[in-house]
Amino acid sequence: MGRRHGIHPEEGDLHIPGVWTHPPGVRPRMRDVSDERTAKRTTGPARLREFFPVAAAGAVAGLLAAFTSLTVAELTAAGVREEARPVNAVGGAVIDRTPAPVKDWAIATFGTHDKLVLQLGILALLGLFAIVVGVSAMRFRRAGALAVLGFGLFGALVAAGRPEGAGADAVPSLTGAVAGAAVLYVLAGTGLRMFPDRPGPGERAGRRGRAEPPGSGAARTLGGMERRRFVVAATTVTAASAGAGLLGHRLNAAGRARAAASRAALGLPAPSSPAGAIPAGAGLDVPGLEPLITPNRDFYRIDTALSVPRVDVDDWRLTVRGLGVTRPLELSFAELLERELIERRITLTCVSNPVGGRYTGNAHWIGVRLADLLAEAGVRPPSRGGPADQLIARSVEGMTLGSPVETVLDGRDALLAVGMNGEPLPFAHGFPVRMVVPGLYGYVSACKWLTELELTTFDGYDAYWVERGWAARAPIKTQSRIDTPRGLAELSAGPVAVAGVAWAQHTGIDRVEVRVDDGPWTPAELAEEDSVDVWRQWVWTWDATPGRHTLQVRATDRSGETQTADRVGTVPDGATGRHAVVVTVS
Repeated sequence: MGRRHGIHPEEGDLHIPGVWTHPPGVRPRMRDVSDERTAKRTTGPARLREFFPVAAAGAVAGLLAAFTSLTVAELTAAGVREEARPVNAVGGAVIDRTPAPVKDWAIATFGTHDKLVLQLGILALLGLFAIVVGVSAMRFRRAGALAVLGFGLFGALVAAGRPEGAGADAVPSLTGAVAGAAVLYVLAGTGLRMFPDRPGPGERAGRRGRAEPPGSGAARTLGGMERRRFVVAATTVTAASAGAGLLGHRLNAAGRARAAASRAALGLPAPSSPAGAIPAGAGLDVPGLEPLITPNRDFYRIDTALSVPRVDVDDWRLTVRGLGVTRPLELSFAELLERELIERRITLTCVSNPVGGRYTGNAHWIGVRLADLLAEAGVRPPSRGGPADQLIARSVEGMTLGSPVETVLDGRDALLAVGMNGEPLPFAHGFPVRMVVPGLYGYVSACKWLTELELTTFDGYDAYWVERGWAARAPIKTQSRIDTPRGLAELSAGPVAVAGVAWAQHTGIDRVEVRVDDGPWTPAELAEEDSVDVWRQWVWTWDATPGRHTLQVRATDRSGETQTADRVGTVPDGATGRHAVVVTVS
């Protein structure tokens, strides 16, 4: 018979070109055409419908493996330190390697929520990675587990390789990775397979060696037993991981609670040199104007710490060492408080503050004179023959900020602050000790959670931000800001109070001027000066006329320098330009 009739040649058939024949008396075997039709039906949409349940199980397995990794790492970090948690370590590494313009954009866009956005982004990427690895593990079980181990190894290397990192910081990432790999390996081995074994001649191998007809194993759905095994395993993993995470959270919380208790029990001695009363007229009563003293809850916070360090004062130590130090010091917090304390009102400004920005604040600070402590260690400024021209301040989480030695020893009220606005420093602002140096941007002076002072040179050491493209020396630039009216405000014609603040720390503000549109500059009324280290409020009464107007402000400091109109971004040493707001008068 011809091939078109679907007859297979058997052994012993006579073969004539174009025609199949068979011996007399032998019945020809017909092809089972239904097998081909069945195979075709398992492709396309039907195959996808069979694929999705297994892929979903793989995604769940991957997410549970990631959850296990994080919770076990959280538990392990309780025995190391919170900064060693994988999300913190990887997030810190991202911050370390982010170019300055990108970092500046993140601060301008997200403000003080930039760290939360970064952490959520890391978790989202981790979740995506977990899903891909989990789905792949349903076919490549060992490869999926190895991928989890590799990701954990990456986290361990990042944690140990950070500026403040140590070998122990790698342990949480490694233990979490081992636990996550084990979970994925177990869940992927509960009888689930995305694809069947490769078929043998004439048949496909079914489960437990039973033969299946050709075409039936192209893809298969999860059986009831497989679902139950997977659900039981997944539920067990979820419960165990949640328990580990809860225990780790409680252990970490216990450490934070001890630090909080040490702060709550702390009573700061009265300063031997108080700041004195605020001069009458230094604070203007204008609605919408920033108050002269910034409350702690409103004080800006810009740093790289993904979780705020919480240090127990009983564990805190400060060391002073380095070039030109003839008497190295190591002080406890109690020993630091034995030194003379002074109180000063000082305005701080972040270098990331754009023109008209809010990253500046004024507070009462209580602390020890930095110059007195350095003199006790035998440090001399370069102008008196000292070999060190840079003071590196190092925080408990490894941040390094470099200040000019000559500047901190020139007589200004540079402090190792322990109090802020009448209470111990808040944790977010550096408890138990931070540096405050009037006249310098925060990134070269205002080290929070201070633990070490090292004397060195600018040629010999680049601090954290200098390594990332910022200037090594950064005195604060004269700036002014309009607080009220706000941009795009709708006003009524007539008298309008235009008010704001101006600052030029350690130089002082002498004049503030305002103009409308392209009109002449008009002097504003200045509040009384508290000190050259404190911003000055100002107000100008404008007889507003209907229409759309641009209000602009500029300040002149005591050295005679007036704010430039040239707009420059914050990198590498602070923004320049004049603040302006657009309003509509009706």
